[in-house]
Amino acid sequence: MKADAVRRVVNQCVRCGQCRSVCPVFQEIRTEAGVARGKLALLRSFLEGKDVPEAELQGVLNKCLLCKTCGSQCPSGVAADELVLAGRELLAEKNGLSPIKKAIFTVLKNRSAFDFCLSMASLGQRFGVKRLKGKHLGAIARFPMPGLARRRIIPMFADKPLRKQYPEVIKVKQPKARVAFFTGCMANYIYTGAGQATIDVLLANQIEVVLPKMQHCCGYPVFTSGDAEGGRLLARHNIDVFSELQVDAVITVCGSCGSAWRHEYQRLLTDDAQYLKKLEGISCKTYDIAEYLTEVMPLDKTALGEVKAQITIHDPCHLGERGMGVTKQVRQLVSAIPGITITEMKQPGRCCGSGGSFNMAHYDLSREINDCKIADIAKTGAGLVITGCSSCRMHLTDGLVQNRKDQIVMHTVELLAQAYAAKQGREKHQHISS
Repeated sequence: MKADAVRRVVNQCVRCGQCRSVCPVFQEIRTEAGVARGKLALLRSFLEGKDVPEAELQGVLNKCLLCKTCGSQCPSGVAADELVLAGRELLAEKNGLSPIKKAIFTVLKNRSAFDFCLSMASLGQRFGVKRLKGKHLGAIARFPMPGLARRRIIPMFADKPLRKQYPEVIKVKQPKARVAFFTGCMANYIYTGAGQATIDVLLANQIEVVLPKMQHCCGYPVFTSGDAEGGRLLARHNIDVFSELQVDAVITVCGSCGSAWRHEYQRLLTDDAQYLKKLEGISCKTYDIAEYLTEVMPLDKTALGEVKAQITIHDPCHLGERGMGVTKQVRQLVSAIPGITITEMKQPGRCCGSGGSFNMAHYDLSREINDCKIADIAKTGAGLVITGCSSCRMHLTDGLVQNRKDQIVMHTVELLAQAYAAKQGREKHQHISS
């Protein structure tokens, strides 16, 4: 978005203050700079040529989770998160990124280099982190690392990335459908169990899976930091890869990845008619796994075995009502599993405080926001927290450990895979006994 366009839209904010009642950041720091109204006022002054220090504006714009809560409550219909992004982009165009982000994104935008670094991370972590005992919660850093608080719980990298564990096409006999799986980074390099569960569940429903080896990061960390051109580079790469596939749908297991395909790529490529046309053919058939298995290819409920668990559900910002609109679909899936009891939080859709890189730059603040979510989880009495976002999963796990809680966090599709495995195991046992 160009400066003139940003100036026009930012003036639509009437400073009513409705955003103050819902902004997770403002609820903790209670300053005007922490809420959308204050951010947009400062951005407006900057665009009008008033004496606004760029460093101050950068700091204010960066202290935003991009959770979209303010926009969902705005009576004027102002999408403040998009204006925050636009402001970040304007500052990045003028001043560039910070040296650390520039170095990280240089590697990230190079698919081969990025894959090599993250594939090798499982070796380096043996020396850099100390694994926690019990429940595979993760690890803590042995020494200071940029962007990581020493007490923070971090997940372990997988021994082998997901896409290197499977052939590019995973076939089934007499397939009912053929889908492409956009793994994103977390399911490929860290939470590979969620990726494996996705493949297992799709195969169990006679759906053939294409796992494109050349797919890359969705670009969310890049373009939300203000590097719009880097975001466009990654968007075009992924569009080129997936537009060549003959598939019925594209499946995602991360709200941010799904939102990138459905919403953000269109915003980034507004002036690129060629890629917008190619994107249209993909975005219209991009679904979160819960959405796909309820609305497009409903799963076979008779194949679900019993899993005895009391669960609660966290709705990620970019997957839930403010993003892809996938909430009831998750509940339809897990409620179909015999033995599952769902106890809802008071605010299942309240931001967990992760916000992508926000929790790295503002860890203490993100922890305060997350503590509210953890308290809500604890009140349910559930032993298992289900979510459809790996970034949320990571931050919730950290919060539970920091607050000395025992709940385990897993992806929705992992619980579903357990149910299929439970049924198959019982049938196998019955067959052997007979």
